[in-house]
Amino acid sequence: MDKLLTVTALRRVIQLTAFVFFVYGATIFATFYTNDKLTQNLPALSCAYDMKGGDFCALIPLQHQMDHRVSGIFTQNAKVMEALIGTLITLGTFAILILLLNKAFCGWLCPLGFFQETISMIGTKLGITQMGSFSRETINKIRPIKWFIFLFLVLILPLLTGIGFLGHEWGNPFCSICPSRIMTTTMTGDMSQVYISQANWGYFALSLIADLLFGLMVALALFVRQPFCRICPMLPMQTLFKKIGLLRLVKNGNSHCDTCSSCVKACPMDIYEIQNQAENKNITHTDCTLCGRCVEFCPHDGVMNFKYGPFTILSSSKESFKKRTKIDKWWKG
Repeated sequence: MDKLLTVTALRRVIQLTAFVFFVYGATIFATFYTNDKLTQNLPALSCAYDMKGGDFCALIPLQHQMDHRVSGIFTQNAKVMEALIGTLITLGTFAILILLLNKAFCGWLCPLGFFQETISMIGTKLGITQMGSFSRETINKIRPIKWFIFLFLVLILPLLTGIGFLGHEWGNPFCSICPSRIMTTTMTGDMSQVYISQANWGYFALSLIADLLFGLMVALALFVRQPFCRICPMLPMQTLFKKIGLLRLVKNGNSHCDTCSSCVKACPMDIYEIQNQAENKNITHTDCTLCGRCVEFCPHDGVMNFKYGPFTILSSSKESFKKRTKIDKWWKG
């Protein structure tokens, strides 16, 4: 029973529940829930191409607004406020959701994050050797990719499409390659998103990248922790609002942190910065998904803490560390 009474076990239950709702919500709750989405501004990769889904993420309306609305400032002499109102509503709703749960939308609710973790668990049980933490140098090389994807695929290319510099296929380029599009639709029995387009070279390139990226993500997830999460453009978008989030990771470190690296080893995103000493400081990093593993695996009393506003909801302790380490060995064994 103790093996089920952990933060990770609770997170898995919440992830599974969220997965069912975000992927199948419009079908399961059809008695009182229509095909209209509960929100179009989710801070997690839930795909609008999934016709049976309950919600979808903020990235698709943001791309469409860049293409069809914001571009009007440059092409139709549209009033700035009229052109930006849709984007401001999207960002405002997104900010409210971040205020409530901050980046925990990634670690606790994102369907694609849960899918990758499930593949990783399958890899562990199949006896596939799991890769440990990447080096600092490797992480520093990977981190800029998500900013490139966010700036170019979510903002700049759709804007250039609306202005007329690019073809229509570049109006929502991130959605065209997002692994969540293929994952969520195939989970509902819809195979229409697994294809190679021959409409033109742009559609061909995007559809080919989409198929290759999804396959690569699945293959890597068997032995690498959270491969796509490391380059997901949702992280930089969340970073814009993370300071207002009520839920946060707070560290009250001591001298033990100089030699202990348990938190970094436990972190699925290899955030080396959480090992640094800090005195009652919010250390919610850009790459952090607030999964809570660093708190679970910290062997020192009160050093790592989950706080919601002024309240501490989870704190590291020696006893919890001992129990959690035993459970981890049992699972991997």
